[in-house]
Amino acid sequence: MKNKYFLIGAALCGAMALGLTSCDNDKFLTVDLYDGVDPAGSYEKDANVEKVLLGVYDMMYPDDNYDGDWGFKPNLFTGCHPTIDTQATGWDKNWNSQAWNATSSELLAGWKHVYAGINRANDFLGGLEKAPDVATLTHAVRKRTEGEARALRGFYYHWLATTFGRVPMLASGENYNNTPTKPRAETYEEMWNFIIEDFEKAAELLEWTPYNNEYGRATKGMALAYLGDAYMWKAYRLTDGANGQKQDEAEAKKLYAKAADCFRQILESHTYSLNESFTTLWDPASAWGPETVWCEQLDEGTNWGQWGNLTSKLMLKWYTACPENGGWGSLYLSWEWYSSYEKGDKRRAGSCYTGAVPQIDPNNPAYDEAKYKDWYEPAIYGVNPYLQEVLGKGEAGTTTKQFHFNNGEWAPAIWSSKLWRTASANYQSWGDGHWSPTPIYWKRLPNIMLDYAECLFRVNGGDDETAWGLIDELRQRAFGILEKGKEAALTTKYMAYYNDYSNWIGTTGQNPRVEGDNVDGGSFYKKRANYPIPFGTELTAEQVTKAKEYYTALKAKKSFDSPVWKVAVNEERRKEFNCEWSLRPDMQRSGYMADHVAHNYPKREIADKDMKDTPWTIRTYNYDDRKMDMPIPQEELTKNPACDQNPGYDDKQ
Repeated sequence: MKNKYFLIGAALCGAMALGLTSCDNDKFLTVDLYDGVDPAGSYEKDANVEKVLLGVYDMMYPDDNYDGDWGFKPNLFTGCHPTIDTQATGWDKNWNSQAWNATSSELLAGWKHVYAGINRANDFLGGLEKAPDVATLTHAVRKRTEGEARALRGFYYHWLATTFGRVPMLASGENYNNTPTKPRAETYEEMWNFIIEDFEKAAELLEWTPYNNEYGRATKGMALAYLGDAYMWKAYRLTDGANGQKQDEAEAKKLYAKAADCFRQILESHTYSLNESFTTLWDPASAWGPETVWCEQLDEGTNWGQWGNLTSKLMLKWYTACPENGGWGSLYLSWEWYSSYEKGDKRRAGSCYTGAVPQIDPNNPAYDEAKYKDWYEPAIYGVNPYLQEVLGKGEAGTTTKQFHFNNGEWAPAIWSSKLWRTASANYQSWGDGHWSPTPIYWKRLPNIMLDYAECLFRVNGGDDETAWGLIDELRQRAFGILEKGKEAALTTKYMAYYNDYSNWIGTTGQNPRVEGDNVDGGSFYKKRANYPIPFGTELTAEQVTKAKEYYTALKAKKSFDSPVWKVAVNEERRKEFNCEWSLRPDMQRSGYMADHVAHNYPKREIADKDMKDTPWTIRTYNYDDRKMDMPIPQEELTKNPACDQNPGYDDKQ
């Protein structure tokens, strides 16, 4: 979306109420008024309707009045941490042991944020429905803006429904001002039918390309992606039987077939295509790239270091960086996840950096090749290759030179390169160097491909050739096959940013350095000719192991309970979507979470003194599948007595 928003004042006052959970927030009606519209004229002409609609879009981004960290918290905590593939320390550590509860502040913040978006969408749709039939409000604008508003409301409800289970469903014209109490949807079927209706209508009303080429607007592709997802969730609830929902295998199979049709339409439209390289997906030059279906693009444009700009204030580099480089401890990646990759799969190098752990250094005489086979990855070993910064202090005693280091609690020495990539956590951290353009992917083409594969397997059986072919296509990209022959073009496109950034941070700002300085043993400010993760591969397409063969062997090796197709789909999700907020919802909806936790993270006891030399996660709690539905925030239960709590959480939490 163009980085300019028009927030409507009085015309949207009712819509900005956050419900019962926000009545004590005296700033909830405070907005930046970029352009005003008389409330009486909000729906009199096309231009005014467009401006009111942008108030609904505004909740896609962080907002200090509701949830200044939206896009990272609660999204990472609810969308990734329960898988244990991502981990945390400090007050965030409960998100790795199912110890979250109804008073968790992140849950309340997310609840408020999305209900603010829902209320805005409801007010917009209610006003549009009552809008007079005048020549200045054209049919085309009525149609498209209704489609976009329904898609946005569906998106907000989708996050609630996939995070909390059954939630109160406010319809067009309703908000917590005029509907002060409302119970949760009585059944999952009722709730998902509401969401499905929004996405069905949006898909009917919208086009494949965004209006006015403003990427960030809802499109037919986005609506179909979430419509298929919603059909799958409804099917999961029908077979899961949660909250007393009747179980109906035959109806579920019909829903999977409907979902498959949504995904087929997306693929056959040829609107989207895979990036040739997975490793570039979080680069600035990949903003709204060809595989992006729905994305929250954080880029404050020319507002370098402007703390008043909310997309600048989402402090991803501090949340996700190595603590010895200025990070805070909200995000680490597990060694179990790291070791899940086959040698040559470039998704690992494009997703993380590791500490320089001596036990996995093949140049170290103590290197145990049998124990740590295929773990060494030169591009990510002990360095942020994108900024050429050494991880840690570069000294013998640095805590990055061990599998786990103590940052309040023991944490794996692995950090995400998806989110800490383009903003240094070392240099000018609190000054003009704060610039971290980052895409928060909600839906990429690989989401569609793997969801389609799952639906085909469920409808046609585990031998479906089309489904296996989709997984193999993603694996071809993962091993660099799509990069072959395009190395020069990819380097030209993606290296420019890093060289420009190096030049800027080395010659300007409050702590200038000059080119040629020896920074932590590296030549950070010298122009580089090659991309940090070299493009291309020596492999041929035929040398990439077929998915069915590889996952048949993996199922046997790890004794997974799931059928091979389910292992394949979800293990590919782990490799593709680490640190993306779809991971836990997709694995939960697939019915794979319990199998994953049991076999990828078996319960184990490790002495505290041995943690730094042990590359595995300690899991001491018994997994409870019910807790994949988060607890309804306690503040909502208090202020909305018609709302009840999910199973698995008692009233003492």
